[in-house]
Amino acid sequence: MTDAQDTAADSSLRTTGGTPPDDAGSSVMGAPTPLLEPREGIPPVIADEAALAQVIAAFAAGSGPVAVDAERASGYRYGQRAYLVQMRREGAGTALIDPVACPDLSGLGEALSGVEWVLHAATQDLPCLREIGMIPTRLFDTELAGRLAGFPRVGLGAMVEGVLGYVLEKGHSAVDWSTRPLPEPWLRYAALDVELLVDLRDALEKELDRQGKLEWALQEFDAIATAPPAEPRKDPWRRTSGMHKVRRRRQLAVVRELWQTRDRIAQRRDVSPGKVLSDAAIVEAALALPGNVHALAALNGFGHRTGRRQLEQWQAAVDRARALPEAGLPQPGQPVTGPPPPRAWADKDPAAAARLSAARAGVSALAERLGMPQENVISPDTVRRICWEPPKVVDTDSVGGALAGYGARGWQVGLVTPVLVDALVVKGS
Repeated sequence: MTDAQDTAADSSLRTTGGTPPDDAGSSVMGAPTPLLEPREGIPPVIADEAALAQVIAAFAAGSGPVAVDAERASGYRYGQRAYLVQMRREGAGTALIDPVACPDLSGLGEALSGVEWVLHAATQDLPCLREIGMIPTRLFDTELAGRLAGFPRVGLGAMVEGVLGYVLEKGHSAVDWSTRPLPEPWLRYAALDVELLVDLRDALEKELDRQGKLEWALQEFDAIATAPPAEPRKDPWRRTSGMHKVRRRRQLAVVRELWQTRDRIAQRRDVSPGKVLSDAAIVEAALALPGNVHALAALNGFGHRTGRRQLEQWQAAVDRARALPEAGLPQPGQPVTGPPPPRAWADKDPAAAARLSAARAGVSALAERLGMPQENVISPDTVRRICWEPPKVVDTDSVGGALAGYGARGWQVGLVTPVLVDALVVKGS
């Protein structure tokens, strides 16, 4: 058993760590203190190259980690681009940058190369930051740190309150950040999101170290920072909500045509696809296969507010799908590249099903001892793949090699390999 396992098994996880950054805050043991204003007030939004150059110089001259956050306009605009970037660093203060007015922030990213970036839920913000030239070489993810440390709630507000004793405003997380000019209350909210991020990082680092998990966290952070950009999703139209109702290939073709038409329109208009046509309407049309505009207009989602021209463009998409030859129709389901769904294992391969059951039980027990979610101990997909097709010779080297081949970090390989060896040997065919 590792030191971390001893810590997790012998003592309850601490839900506080560190102290408020100054004497104005309350103790985390008492009532939390509302955080109402940034320490230096709300900074002006950086929206021109001259002001950006000053920010770059200030942050390059700062010290310690840099807190970074980004606001998107999901549900309002097309794609996941950043509409505001917030940063804070010791010696530089807080900066709010408009990436619409300043779309190339690569100079800022380069000035901070080698500096540790502190983000909360880094994988959500890194794609939009990458688009504007901001790519960290080192990072600390406070959400992931909270998961590894065993915190039951890992949202930024919950973490700041539980660890530092401050309450962040929650009211503007889902607003349309593409609005210009941005209202002052929104800017205050954005600045406060990075106000205590480095303080939170420092407290979580101490907690992870106390639990013997700091090295694990550092490996996780490095894996995020060095991961290549995600490949474009194949057949994204298959993720249309309600697709489980669509069974026939001709109906699938209607979903595909309507989805692709909607996506082109949304991209051209720079609006969220859901504002152009709902997923429910796409599925409704696919199931009905309307033969003309009048039949389409009678369906839910294509009501009286849909103009004649819009109806005609949707009907044209339906007509294209109806006219496709059989060879051009999409196949139901997506090509399976890994194991079948676990529910089918008992029939297809009872021995594999037994291996998976034993492995899941072992991983669950390990996760409980470590005080962290099972999916952070090891990816469930990795467990399924190894249980479905285990190494020909099951031993520590072969199973550890298989885990590493599926992308498991060193700490995971060390902890999970014995669990899987036991499961594969005892329940092997």
